[in-house]
Amino acid sequence: MRVLFTAFEGSHFNQLVPMAWALRAAGHEVLAACKRSVLQDVVRSGLPTAPLDAPPIWELLDDFHRQSIAHYTAVGTRGPDGSPPTWEELLAQESILVPCLYARLNHITLVRALTALARGWQPDLVIWENTCFAASVAAVASGAAHARMVSGPELSMQVRTRTDFLRLAGERPPEQREDPTAEWLGALLEDVESPSGFEESLLTGQWTIDTRAPSTRTDAPVPTVPVRYVPSDYGKGRTASALPPPNRPRVCLTLGTSIAEAEYALFDLTEVLFSFFTAMAGESVEIVAAVTPQQREQMPPLPADVVVADYLPLDAVLPTCSAVVHHGGYQTKLTAELYGVPQVLLCGYEWVTESMGADYEMSGAVLSLPLRRLNARTLRSSVLRVLREPSYREAAQRVRREMLAMPAPNDAVPALEELTRLRRPASAVRGR
Repeated sequence: MRVLFTAFEGSHFNQLVPMAWALRAAGHEVLAACKRSVLQDVVRSGLPTAPLDAPPIWELLDDFHRQSIAHYTAVGTRGPDGSPPTWEELLAQESILVPCLYARLNHITLVRALTALARGWQPDLVIWENTCFAASVAAVASGAAHARMVSGPELSMQVRTRTDFLRLAGERPPEQREDPTAEWLGALLEDVESPSGFEESLLTGQWTIDTRAPSTRTDAPVPTVPVRYVPSDYGKGRTASALPPPNRPRVCLTLGTSIAEAEYALFDLTEVLFSFFTAMAGESVEIVAAVTPQQREQMPPLPADVVVADYLPLDAVLPTCSAVVHHGGYQTKLTAELYGVPQVLLCGYEWVTESMGADYEMSGAVLSLPLRRLNARTLRSSVLRVLREPSYREAAQRVRREMLAMPAPNDAVPALEELTRLRRPASAVRGR
């Protein structure tokens, strides 16, 4: 069969690569689709790649998007006392997310380009990363089966919150049942002249390929194919071999890029990091930190037990670590879980809400720290807590055992083949 893989940006494509190669190794035709702005990154995966003419993400996330973040964070995903949100609160979430995030990540030009590619190449199955709704629209418009690959949190209006929204909407008079998500996706389907209209699977996939440990998932209303997470970092060099084995607890600090950008800055991040490095100097802990070259230039000389680099290959570094501090990136979180490493997760910025941080804490392996409380003292306290309290290490090891028990990508191929056949007539699915 033919399988099309796509994500809205290059770094999010990483999580798709092991499954794509498993299908290719099983004899299926595989094609990766990405924007031209990230073409070289995806090409490095070794997969056949089709470029799409659509604006890069940095042209789409403008001041309107950034200003909406504060409103979304204020709404949250639960009531102020921890109670479930009301229909009005969920409607407010949708009314922010659709125009400010989802419609930006899935720009109409991306939807049209993906649909044209799918109609021309005629895949049997489209596998899309969690935020790439353009792919589910393209799949429906071209008659392909489609599956959502999940490595991070359930986005608002996908599973848990969507179920609550629809239940509460059903209790309201018909004329008061607004549905911004259905209206947006329905309009996209009309734009590409799809023979089918909106259905809930556009948000969830007709089935889900889930790389998360079972205890950290949200039950989906569609079949789930569990697949063990495999770190994929094909676009970078390998520098971790220069790190000697630690002779004391090693802490990795990696914050991505967006958290340091000026438009989201709630503080001087460079100053906070330097103060944190200094505050940890007397704790007999080694710190390995990924910092930007600009941040490093602004810092005074660092303590001897701090190693900095502008890039860290996490699947090589984290197995040597006792804890990791990160910004909530999907791959960072999953790699930490795969290697049983306790986590300090910074939240309350961009779309990584404090509610999301609280959800992550339910595993017992994560301690969340809102950015509004971030300073050298609170960061030091959080790191020492996950290092010293055995419950974090025990929970992290439990999650690791769950992940190692999941099927490898190669072992999941038969399930994908069967689900595709169930969704498409046998005559329409290409043999190997």
